Amino acid sequence: MKWYVVASLLTVLTSSQGILTTLSQSNGKYKYDYATVPFLAEVFKLLVSSFLLWRECQGVPPPKMTTEWRSVRLYPIPSIIYLIHNNVQFATLTYVDTSTYQIMGNLKIVTTGILFRLFLKKKLSNLQWMAIVLLAVGTTTSQVKGCGEASCDSLFSFPIQGYMLGILSACLSALAGVYTEFLMKKNNDSLYWQNVQLYTFGAIFNMARLVLDDFRGGFEKGPWWQRLLNGYSITTWLVVLNLGSTGLLVSWLMKYADNIVKVYSTSMAMLLTMLFLGIIICMLSLHMYFAPASMLVDLPLTAKATPENLVEVSVDRRTDS
Repeated sequence: MKWYVVASLLTVLTSSQGILTTLSQSNGKYKYDYATVPFLAEVFKLLVSSFLLWRECQGVPPPKMTTEWRSVRLYPIPSIIYLIHNNVQFATLTYVDTSTYQIMGNLKIVTTGILFRLFLKKKLSNLQWMAIVLLAVGTTTSQVKGCGEASCDSLFSFPIQGYMLGILSACLSALAGVYTEFLMKKNNDSLYWQNVQLYTFGAIFNMARLVLDDFRGGFEKGPWWQRLLNGYSITTWLVVLNLGSTGLLVSWLMKYADNIVKVYSTSMAMLLTMLFLGIIICMLSLHMYFAPASMLVDLPLTAKATPENLVEVSVDRRTDS
């Protein structure tokens, strides 16, 4: 599979992630425990990777799998980072809307370039740095372009917690991506074997998070496995599937491409998100404009005038002599 095909799929999935997460809310709140979504997404990725690894082991020659502890011990680190990032992402969307979250996410474009240089020792030319900064500025301005004074003020009308969490989410995303690329490219192990290690630790840490929440709440709502699917809807399952599929595509890019390709994919996703929102708003506007008035206001029925209802009025005409 070519990297640009994977990047295109990642763009579509990432652009719909924030929208699906917002749609899964009810009156601005989650009916389900949002900490269970990353856990189920990790389980989904682990199952898919295990199946693909099993199929790969049936072939000749068998895939390379490093089982030394010095190598395996590195895989819990990105799992911890992704665990924090996924939960910060859900928490952020309780304070800000989808568009604002995407705008703040532009920070990870520059952050990824910096970490890409520091951790992976890959030198970027001045022209490449200018391109990265231009991408960050371009995606940001395209999302706030043409806003009036009122709409621009609303962009900064959310609680400070939302902005802090959004910035933290962007930095964690960049850090996790760069470290994952380092792991994927440090040896020639099978991609699916590396994924199995990543997602095994990811599932373990997410499960530990659920257990910790039980202890903090004094098991008031019962153990986590009994309320795992409470409040789930079709939209919530789409969020799980979206999050899991996105992770699989990202790991492929980390192995065979790099973080910069991922950055461009997610940047295109931000623009696509705004396009989706624009289309939805225009469709609603079109429906409202041409909708009959009776759909919006209960109008009283007007009685038709009949000959029986007519009252004769005599007019006394006088002529002046």
